[in-house]
Amino acid sequence: MTETETSLEDRERELLARRAAKLFSGRVDFLLSAPQLKFLPEPTVPEIAFCGRSNVGKSSLLNALTGRKAIARASVTPGRTQELNYFEVGEPTLFRLVDMPGYGFAKAPPKVVEKWKALVRTFLKGRQSLHRTLLLVDSRHGLKEVDREMMKMLDETAVSYRVVMTKADKIKASELDAVVAKVAEETRLHPAAFPELHITSAEKGMGIPELRAAVLADAGV
Repeated sequence: MTETETSLEDRERELLARRAAKLFSGRVDFLLSAPQLKFLPEPTVPEIAFCGRSNVGKSSLLNALTGRKAIARASVTPGRTQELNYFEVGEPTLFRLVDMPGYGFAKAPPKVVEKWKALVRTFLKGRQSLHRTLLLVDSRHGLKEVDREMMKMLDETAVSYRVVMTKADKIKASELDAVVAKVAEETRLHPAAFPELHITSAEKGMGIPELRAAVLADAGV
């Protein structure tokens, strides 16, 4: 790639980031919670889903991404929220964000776990308006077995996804580099995963502009 092409690509990224920031500073409204697939909204606009282990920082990331303080609220008991929460972006609505129920299930009854698996697998497999899924991974811990199970499910349902490292400010830079390298190496083995990781901190704003731009690009708007 020539220097001119690189400069042009950087310029395009900058413009996309600005457009994304402007869009997310506008209308972002909660639409509905769907405990079952029959309650899902009509698939009229692109959807970007967020998934991750309980306590991975999903609510904080959604709040940071949308520039809101409490548009997404964390469940009081991790593993208990078993609904797909929908948020609309843009006026008129350009796309939707889908907050998927967290997995991890340390405190969830077996029936709840099975219900979650059935809901999520069917949603991923049959939702034509789902353009991308963001898989959140805690930077302090790297990939856990439950994350690998989710990656396998995404591979099997042929849903392309980005791995987003959260809470990057909670770990030393040298340790973060080591965790990211290990996660990236493993991610490259998954056919449905983007090879490039997003490193973020909801608290510090790290990586948020880039993630907003990626969401906009994935939504195709």
